[in-house]
Amino acid sequence: VPDARPISACTCSRKGLMMRLPSFLALAALLVFVGTSCSRLTFVKPASKRIAYEEKGSAYSVSDSAATKQRLATQDRLALASQRLQSGDLASAEREATAVLKINPGSADANTILAIVQDQKGNSERAGGYYKRAAELAPTQGAALNNYGAWLCGNGHEAESLLWFDRAVEAPGYNSPASAYANAGGCALKVGQYERAQRDLLKAIALEPTNAYALASMAESEFRQGRYFEARAFSERRLAAAPANAAVLQLAVRIEDKLGDTVAASRYSQRLRAEFPEAVSANPG
Repeated sequence: VPDARPISACTCSRKGLMMRLPSFLALAALLVFVGTSCSRLTFVKPASKRIAYEEKGSAYSVSDSAATKQRLATQDRLALASQRLQSGDLASAEREATAVLKINPGSADANTILAIVQDQKGNSERAGGYYKRAAELAPTQGAALNNYGAWLCGNGHEAESLLWFDRAVEAPGYNSPASAYANAGGCALKVGQYERAQRDLLKAIALEPTNAYALASMAESEFRQGRYFEARAFSERRLAAAPANAAVLQLAVRIEDKLGDTVAASRYSQRLRAEFPEAVSANPG
């Protein structure tokens, strides 16, 4: 989903819910919170093939062990599932990921794929179950923890989500902490925890200066607190960092109105009407 949600909502950054291909728990662009980041998913790199040597009399034969064959089969199906997910073939992605769970019920990656499939289908509650299961199976994988936190924040469990974001940024080896910080800040803002929001959003921006979700959330936070010049600065940085969405342009209009810059406000209003006429129709005022 592109960066098109209200600014106060967690959007995968799911940079996220929603992704690249395997080590798959960080699959960043497919998730429901894609684009501005609530979760980065990655894909699984097939592991190198290992072989077992068996001596038969004076001759040697080379073969895969049963465990190796199972692992390779799982990796192949995970890779196929993620490819199908990227191409929008949800039925095939679901089928392959379900097959992986039959081979390996403890696969966090397969649960993540199924969570994304259910999210894409609009089955939020089922998606949440899979996100939770992935996080439980991979308690030291920052991406899995971030994904579940993003789901919680987007489904009315803001306070609980902050605990999962905290776990994500503390996870060893997590290479996308900016995503978790941005999601935590956006969720804190959603419930009016401005101090926490500013702390986490600034951490996200320090790590990733062009994090669109963090910049948009900072602009919203400053606006709500009446710091309109600061809000303008973050709004302009957000517009420079990534393509605009309706919420970002609407906020820019509100900021310029408060600053009394009718020319700038009119310019953003014109962009809003030209680029997102459906948003203007939905909110004619």
